Amino acid sequence: MPTASKGTFYITTPIYYPSDSLHIGHAYTTVAADAIARFKRLQGYDTRFLTGTDEHGQKIERKAQAAGKTPQEFVDGIVVGIKRLWERLGISYDDFIRTTEARHKNAVQEIFRRIQDKGDIYKSEYEGWYCVPCETFWLERQLVDGKCPNPDCGRPVELLKEESYFFRLSRYQDRLLKHIEGNPDFIQPASRRNEMIRFIKGGLEDLCVSRTTFKWGIPVPGDQKHVIYVWFDALANYLTALGYPLESEVPKYWPADVHLMAKEIVRFHTVIWPIILMALDVPLPKRVFGHGWLVFEGGKMSKSKGNVIDPLVLIEKYGVDAVRYFLLREIPFGADGFYSEDNLIQRVNTDLANDLGNLLNRSLVLLEKNFGNVVPTSGPDDGFAALVVEVIKDFQEAMERLELSNALAAVWRLVARGNKYLDEEAPWALAKQGRKDRAGEVIYNVLEVLRISATLLTPFMMETPERIWLQLGVQGSPRDSSWETLGRWGLLQPGTPVAKGEPLFPRIEVSSDEENQYSTISIEEFQRLDLRVARVLSAERVKGTDKLLKIDLDLGYERRQVVSGIAEDYSPEDLAGRFVIIVANLEEAKIRGVRSKGMILAACDGKGDKLLTVDRPTELGSKVL
Repeated sequence: MPTASKGTFYITTPIYYPSDSLHIGHAYTTVAADAIARFKRLQGYDTRFLTGTDEHGQKIERKAQAAGKTPQEFVDGIVVGIKRLWERLGISYDDFIRTTEARHKNAVQEIFRRIQDKGDIYKSEYEGWYCVPCETFWLERQLVDGKCPNPDCGRPVELLKEESYFFRLSRYQDRLLKHIEGNPDFIQPASRRNEMIRFIKGGLEDLCVSRTTFKWGIPVPGDQKHVIYVWFDALANYLTALGYPLESEVPKYWPADVHLMAKEIVRFHTVIWPIILMALDVPLPKRVFGHGWLVFEGGKMSKSKGNVIDPLVLIEKYGVDAVRYFLLREIPFGADGFYSEDNLIQRVNTDLANDLGNLLNRSLVLLEKNFGNVVPTSGPDDGFAALVVEVIKDFQEAMERLELSNALAAVWRLVARGNKYLDEEAPWALAKQGRKDRAGEVIYNVLEVLRISATLLTPFMMETPERIWLQLGVQGSPRDSSWETLGRWGLLQPGTPVAKGEPLFPRIEVSSDEENQYSTISIEEFQRLDLRVARVLSAERVKGTDKLLKIDLDLGYERRQVVSGIAEDYSPEDLAGRFVIIVANLEEAKIRGVRSKGMILAACDGKGDKLLTVDRPTELGSKVL
């Protein structure tokens, strides 16, 4: 049975702008929020998960006109597609708010009226630069070559001069700054917090919060000539979805525990939104978390660059669990992460097929051959009970910090130990030696690892946890597990019939044509590479990531520091003293803030990285020819 409620937890995504279909970056935010919401439900919290769409503004009005539709018809069609995508991704939202709904429009007008009555909204005239795609006003000094300074936009801006209402942001500058500096967890990660502190200290100017040059928006109460600025309108959704200001669920769920979003809109959520709340005398949210971008070879994903990935295509090709797992495991949450389909395939083959799927398949094959497809009798836990307690502790701490990748890494420590344990104990050999009881004890321990791992994976995967329990013969669903009993060892009942099914994740075979595609280079181009022998002096993990090592090297003629993504296959202790090959003339770079000058060469076969080394001590700095 689910755990009794421990209290409430309220998490939100940004409400997405339905000017076009959503892409994998939107899916990343929403899948992350869904995993956090599912985790809190597993813990027993009364969880409310909000997402939705921000449907007003000049950009929507122009898009609709170009499509020959009314704005409402235009957004209605896009929203159908968004909801279909969330259904395919298994997004377990409790409410989907649309800013064109009466409940939202009426509440926004009341919010505007209350702040105006307080004297914090006044009418004046605005003249300035406006970016329609970003729905953002800019000062002339902020423009870059006369264009929008948003690095992901850079489009032309329009000079606007119109009567407008203004919101007195400047009145609340000191109060906001005091709150941010006094509450270190309010803006996360720390890089976003520091950026916002610098921005606010630069001085806040009053914000234009109405427009008269288009009509697709919420009318200003008492002045139908004006519509409310789209960001003022949109940000209020986190309260209006709870029924504010009428009889509502605000007292139950507010303040929000987490506002989750990509980093480019943190400024709106940590400057404009908190000041709106201050003007309303409403408490501020507990945490605003701005995660990084999915970065491609050509930079951040955007339609203008033609590198937008449709998540529905990936789901069709690889399955929903593979896509969700990749997004949440591959990228340290909060940092930018590199996306490529090759990386997705490698994650599926290495983690899901070779590690998790193979552990289940091997165990059930052994049961079939030696125990008639029945769970054997348990015996000594061989240290697994203690390991489970440690893994669950690390998993919970990582989830509370929103370190989703590290939470999955904790589960994989358990999975990896199960695979290694099978290899060490070799129950197939024990059975042949007449030690069938011991073989059964070993297999039982691995089955328990799988049962517990499946439950820990329920926030992240939609189908796999149930499939594991079904094959193990466990009654019910892992989603109905109690958090308090999750780590209790030995709950799998001996004598339970198992039912080996299809492999969880069939290995994705890459055709030889794809594997061998390369372009030739001339001998002169090859000779430009300066490959040298170096010895590893020391290594240490790069904080905040489970893939990177900072490595100090001796090339004989100088010392070097490089960052290498081999931490999942080599510990720092494994590397000391090894002779490795490096690209010595690679341009210096900063990786996760750590200086790296050079690249260590390694081979990858889909089962991990293998360092290229020399087979005997060699003079340091020797050139590889």
